Amino acid sequence: MTTNAVHRPTSLVEGVCRELADLIRGPSSDEERWLPGERSLAEQLGVSRTVVREATKRLEQQGLLEIQHGAGIKVVDKLHRPLNGSLSILIPNETDRLRQLNEARLAIEPESARLAAVRATAAQIKGLRALHQSLTKAADNDAAIQIDLEFHRALAEASGNLIFRLILDSLAEVGQASRRRTIGRVGKEAAISQHAAILAAVEKHDPAAAETAMRHHIVAAGEDMQLEPARSRTAK
Repeated sequence: MTTNAVHRPTSLVEGVCRELADLIRGPSSDEERWLPGERSLAEQLGVSRTVVREATKRLEQQGLLEIQHGAGIKVVDKLHRPLNGSLSILIPNETDRLRQLNEARLAIEPESARLAAVRATAAQIKGLRALHQSLTKAADNDAAIQIDLEFHRALAEASGNLIFRLILDSLAEVGQASRRRTIGRVGKEAAISQHAAILAAVEKHDPAAAETAMRHHIVAAGEDMQLEPARSRTAK
């Protein structure tokens, strides 16, 4: 009896987490989404407010919700956040962290590009083109870094593999640091040229070429990270 009393609340919270996750994954638009208040959710789900509070806290930790005190419970897409927040603790040395990032990208992104070349829709290819154009027109390094990240994220989305996108989202913060070392040191021109090759392969639906172009891009980025700040790729 005591055992059941201990385990039932946990089970109940997990059940509410699942119900809320299903609700969150329902039809949505580009507008901000907010869940009903704690009291309304408790009545809707037939549980106590304590259970709702615990469930929403868990989903906030997982990156599905954002509890804004005084405002409500906002639906967000930050499933990557737990890993992003722990990388600097797990790998405190930045140089080592960026090296390991490049190794991880080499294992993931060439396959992501290959699948994108097979599966990308016309709309997704149009979006990739638009991001590439934006990169060529980026006014400064900060803008270029953000667009670079968005291009890789959109490519992972086009691969049709949600796990690829979530992994890249999880690496976004350290990815920014990586690009600060590459774009910050050698400029955006190398990224523009390499992205163009990847995009061309995806547009032609050529998976082998897309994989090769992405592999070259990441290897080149790894080499650029080793350069002295004052050097450029043209100075090699």
